[in-house]
Amino acid sequence: MNPPKKESKAKKPSKKDSGSDDIARSAVSGSTKKSKGDDKKVQSIRIRLSAFDHMVLDEAAAKIIDTAERSGAVIHGPTPLPTKIRKFTVQRSTFKHKDARDQFEMRTHRRLIDLSETTFNTIESLQSLSLPSGVDIEIKMG
Repeated sequence: MNPPKKESKAKKPSKKDSGSDDIARSAVSGSTKKSKGDDKKVQSIRIRLSAFDHMVLDEAAAKIIDTAERSGAVIHGPTPLPTKIRKFTVQRSTFKHKDARDQFEMRTHRRLIDLSETTFNTIESLQSLSLPSGVDIEIKMG
């Protein structure tokens, strides 16, 4: 009876020690991860870009993505959104020739970029970024 008790005693403390070590490690690592995550991490950022020229819009999106990648953010996009087309019909002459008309249109191209797991360095680098003119930027944090 003595040998089985010694083996069971030897096994039980090792299981308890490993179990308690695992619990202690998870408690310590969990608490440090949460405190570090709360200090450094910011909620997600959604950036909507719109412009009349799609080439300029793509350049601006590429600059934003490059700066976000350098700071370590997770990037989703750029996602192309539907192009809004506004059409205008204008008469060529003022008082006569009702059938003679010109049609014009304005195309507004849009892109959506989602940044998650962003840090304060990401926000600072995006604020100091110079983008081409003609690009409208809407930033939503949350």
